[in-house]
Amino acid sequence: MNLIIVESPTKATTIKKFLKDKYNVLASYGHIRDLPKSELGVDIENNFEPKYIIPKKSRKTISELKKAAEKSKNIIIATDEDREGESIAWHIKEVLKLEDYQRIVFHEITPKAIENAIKNPRKIDMNLVNAQQARRILDRLVGYKLSPFLWKKITKGLSAGRVQSVAVRLIVEREVDIKNFLPQEYWTISAFLSKIKNEDEKDNKEIESLLYKKNNKTIEKLDIKNEKQAKEILKDLEDAEYKIKNISKKEIKKNPLPPFITSTLQQECWQKFKWPSKLTMSLAQQLYEKGLITYHRTDSLNLSEFSLFSAKKFIIENYGNNYWTGIKKYKTKSKGAQEAHEAIRPAYPEKTFSELKIQEKLDEKSLKLYDLIWKRFIASQMSQAIFDNTNIDISAKNYLFKTTGQTLKFDGFLKVYPLKFEEKELPNLEKEEILKLIKIIPLKHFTQPPPRFNEASLIKILEENGIGRPSTYAPIISTIQERNYVKKDEQKRFYPTEIGILVNDVLTKHFPEIVDIKFTAKMEENLDKIAQGKIDWRKVCKDFYIPFEKNLEEKYKEVSKKEISETPTNEKCPKCSSPIIIKMGKFGKFYACSNFPNCKYTKPLKENISLNIICPKCNKGEIIEKRTKKGKIFYACNNWPKCDFALWDKPINKKCPKCSSLLIEKRGTIFCSNKDCQNSKFMAK
Repeated sequence: MNLIIVESPTKATTIKKFLKDKYNVLASYGHIRDLPKSELGVDIENNFEPKYIIPKKSRKTISELKKAAEKSKNIIIATDEDREGESIAWHIKEVLKLEDYQRIVFHEITPKAIENAIKNPRKIDMNLVNAQQARRILDRLVGYKLSPFLWKKITKGLSAGRVQSVAVRLIVEREVDIKNFLPQEYWTISAFLSKIKNEDEKDNKEIESLLYKKNNKTIEKLDIKNEKQAKEILKDLEDAEYKIKNISKKEIKKNPLPPFITSTLQQECWQKFKWPSKLTMSLAQQLYEKGLITYHRTDSLNLSEFSLFSAKKFIIENYGNNYWTGIKKYKTKSKGAQEAHEAIRPAYPEKTFSELKIQEKLDEKSLKLYDLIWKRFIASQMSQAIFDNTNIDISAKNYLFKTTGQTLKFDGFLKVYPLKFEEKELPNLEKEEILKLIKIIPLKHFTQPPPRFNEASLIKILEENGIGRPSTYAPIISTIQERNYVKKDEQKRFYPTEIGILVNDVLTKHFPEIVDIKFTAKMEENLDKIAQGKIDWRKVCKDFYIPFEKNLEEKYKEVSKKEISETPTNEKCPKCSSPIIIKMGKFGKFYACSNFPNCKYTKPLKENISLNIICPKCNKGEIIEKRTKKGKIFYACNNWPKCDFALWDKPINKKCPKCSSLLIEKRGTIFCSNKDCQNSKFMAK
């Protein structure tokens, strides 16, 4: 019997279906060794040698793998093909003490891919392993060395991360840009025109044109800064004749979008479904392990010959020859992309959403994700969409107005992957034709500040700057929220918390390299070079750590806690009469006694926020917003402990029509707070 070892039990089950009784397929359940949580786990004096341990949760798994390995003729390690997967493979080899083993990799979990992989085994790529080790050690050095500094100088429970801190900086700096933004006034002038002779219904269409520039001038666009200038232009245009000066018609071709890579998949799922990147990656993992899509952690746009010809066959058979005009190959712009990998695509291009819905037991979100991936891949191989575009210049005295019409001539790839576009049909017009003015409207506008980042735009800027890699975007975004450094507003856009701003200020001032975008991107490039065997991983760690450690030692002496996280007040402590100060905690500012730890008096900086809702239990108190010790928000009666009414979800001042309990709001949907009421499941949008 041959033994194949993979990471997950789902992946093991899928592979076993193909191989049947020829192989025993077992899962390692991810990493079976890791750095210890209780200590640094890196021997700096011994050239950054990592001290790996076997966690308790892995001991039973290792025992089962060892027993199976002893009975097996051949041992094949088939973990994922990225650095993390290569590292897991190496840990399995080391723990099981394997000398004679085979390492196989594949982009998709299909019979053909598995069969080809088994025919072409290799050994573990230590360059990839070392790149992963270097990343892990660098992150550990920053986290375990810098976090205690933050505990001592700001407050306990804080942490710093090599890549996450850069993401927080981007969000903080965007918030600063928004607050410092000064809106600038500007005006636009639109003329609404029509044909003088209206011979048919189509010609009755109103033509909206925008004032563009002075006629016969090279200035590309009129800059109307205030109402005075707008009124002067309107006065100039009194009794103007609106004549068509030029008509230009042309075909505009729109190319299909490339298939998904990790970053674009996460961005599109946010735009279409408002899914956090963590959810998208979790669903993609399930689809991959079930053998339905190719590997989902990739920055390559490569596509296999098999997939390209499968797409061609499907497109021609289902849409016709004019929807396929040749094989399309795409090249990624991502820095350090792993070109040997494939883009994210369906494992079986002929398997549509409808077929999958019948054949596979998938939840609604998994089906949605598969459908999106399938459509994007098929569309990437389809014909261009073709639009008929008409540009019209309209002269009026010394001014020029412009209007544009657009109609879809051939849908091409849009048949499968619709994109938003506006069709604007213009009446039949001729050069030198005189138009009738219906109305002319001046509009006042103000320039807008840059928007806060959402999940899609944050991932996009991280990718553009070479911060992180496909496997890290979701953990970065998840971590900075869990640490309470950033939160989401009502539009689900990120803004920094008080503690996030303070931590960023401290790191930016005292540890600029840690949050420097170029420095972090350069480190990512070094990790790529380690993976390519171009530089030694220990040297990269050493070059980073020596100046970092020296600076850290200096900052411990130089930086005072009072300087960065304490503000004096005129109040006295009611318990010991010592001065009251404003301190910074993990969840924001609060009042505290300066005589701490001898006196532990504290008081919220902001009193508990009332929701102006009478408590339904005691009918005396009011519902207020409170926080647990860990900072989680909940809602309770202000008569506590006499009244113990509390809710995790925010109540609204309305009662359930069925049971009269308070209604609560979750993600824009109203529910009843009484779990025994049928409205607790769903009430109204």
